[in-house]
Amino acid sequence: MSPEPIKLAAALARFDQLWSPRIVTTVNDYDVRIAKVAGEHVWHAHDHTDEFFLVLDGELRIALRDGADGAEREVVLPRGAVFVVPRGVEHRPSAPDGASILMFEPSGTSSVGERHDEVPEHVDATTGHRL
Repeated sequence: MSPEPIKLAAALARFDQLWSPRIVTTVNDYDVRIAKVAGEHVWHAHDHTDEFFLVLDGELRIALRDGADGAEREVVLPRGAVFVVPRGVEHRPSAPDGASILMFEPSGTSSVGERHDEVPEHVDATTGHRL
């Protein structure tokens, strides 16, 4: 935890890697993570936790498989929007034009969840990197 305020724009300027979350601070047993994203992530699910998204810049799309029949739907989050993916729901974030996001999740949570498709090279399977 930093004893000083954290400017998110300055923190985002410290790295260029896409889909590679950085831990900016912790709250109790939760990480506050930021990431730059572009293109598609991987279909994945977090079996034990919800996943909170806040769009800082750009637009984030989240495809969800949350219907009883496994049907897909998509939510679109413009800048300033928040969305929570419930635990156990398969989802795939994407940002065709790029975006910056903030996520809030328990420390140690994998960026590709417990269940996921094959992880492409452009996605960092991590529990977050310290700034």
